[in-house]
Amino acid sequence: MMKPIIKLLRPQQWIKNSFVLLPLFFNGSLFNMQLLLAAMTMAFAFCLVSSGIYCLNDICDAESDGLHPKKKSRPIACGAVSKRIALLLMAFCIFSSIFVIYIFPWQTGVDVCHVLVIVLLYLLINIAYCIRLKHIAIIDVFIIAVGFVLRIISGAMVTCVFLSHWMVLMTFLLALLLAFSKRRDDVVMFEKNHVKARNSIVRYNLPFMNLVIGVIASITMVCYIMYTVSPEVINRFHSSSLYVTSVFVLAGIIRYLQITIVDVKSGNPTKVLLKDRFVQATVLGWIITFAMIIYVG
Repeated sequence: MMKPIIKLLRPQQWIKNSFVLLPLFFNGSLFNMQLLLAAMTMAFAFCLVSSGIYCLNDICDAESDGLHPKKKSRPIACGAVSKRIALLLMAFCIFSSIFVIYIFPWQTGVDVCHVLVIVLLYLLINIAYCIRLKHIAIIDVFIIAVGFVLRIISGAMVTCVFLSHWMVLMTFLLALLLAFSKRRDDVVMFEKNHVKARNSIVRYNLPFMNLVIGVIASITMVCYIMYTVSPEVINRFHSSSLYVTSVFVLAGIIRYLQITIVDVKSGNPTKVLLKDRFVQATVLGWIITFAMIIYVG
């Protein structure tokens, strides 16, 4: 019984909540143990609430998942976990998340009420997404991107660090790119096998998805380059070498476009990150280079 429950909670997706740590990383304070513990606690709270949302999502999609060639093995769709158990798990995860935020000894200056508002906003938006908004084209993808922005906002709140407009923009754009790439896989499956992963798929097609993905990828790359050469960022980090990290960003995005359009394997962005060596190399190269510039250089 435990294995289906763990599968229902999707712990492999928790890597998304590492976005909570980004404000601390970009602030140059990643090795401040007190702040790092606060950020990791917030990330854990998001892991709990996101697992609760996955339970609700699978409850709402149980029937359609049962007809899907890949999703039919999900615990609720295949009957391994009942909807009643899933609802109890959802409630447990959500209340546990709120409890963790409430009892943690945050540093002076952190407004717990504001942090809870962010988490509750994330929760309400995603409940609406699971029940209705996931079936509305374009809005479904934008809600996913907003969820990532809320993660970095919460990370900045609990560590009391500066959150630049550049970080918000790039997080939103990157999340849009990943979400539209994931939808493209669903469109390919729909056009090939006539299997609807969700109702919004009928409002997408491959020419539209290729155009949108290309536009967002281009904007993301330009935005990042502008970030690295902006006077504000150069003065803040006391370095004019940040543009060097653009190489890894460009390589990573182009590789992801190849996975999306050529290989048609972007249906699970987390799986791509965990298994594709090229993507891993670009992410690791970017982290090491950026960290050397802002922490060492």
